[in-house]
Amino acid sequence: ENGSVIKTAYRLIRPPRQDMRFTDIHGITWEDVENEPDFGEVWPELAGFFEGIDFISAHNAPFDKSVLYACCAAAGLEAPQQPFICTVKLSKAELGMKPATLSHVCHHLSIPLKHHNALSDAEACAKIMITVEQVRAEKTAN
Repeated sequence: ENGSVIKTAYRLIRPPRQDMRFTDIHGITWEDVENEPDFGEVWPELAGFFEGIDFISAHNAPFDKSVLYACCAAAGLEAPQQPFICTVKLSKAELGMKPATLSHVCHHLSIPLKHHNALSDAEACAKIMITVEQVRAEKTAN
């Protein structure tokens, strides 16, 4: 809002199956999540983040959209209907970034990043969106 991140949340969510094949990427183990609530239980806390927004941004948005929609479907919930905007595509198109990996873009823009931490990744994505909007505003002003 107005070029700032105004609200954040971080939750661990127990997956429906004990399938931890991505632990080597994000460091989250079954022991970390086995006593956490499932997606359906956490959704009421998260749903408010989707109210009154025009879009959802994510780095590699098609992947995040598919995960969110699958989680909502599995829990019998309606998924948010806002369009997704991909900061990978924006980083390439608006900022000329190649490669446009989250770590590369954040390094180039001096955005702090604890890669594969959901909160850090989300805050970084928001800051990329803010930067893109600033670049667009500067182009329009000139």
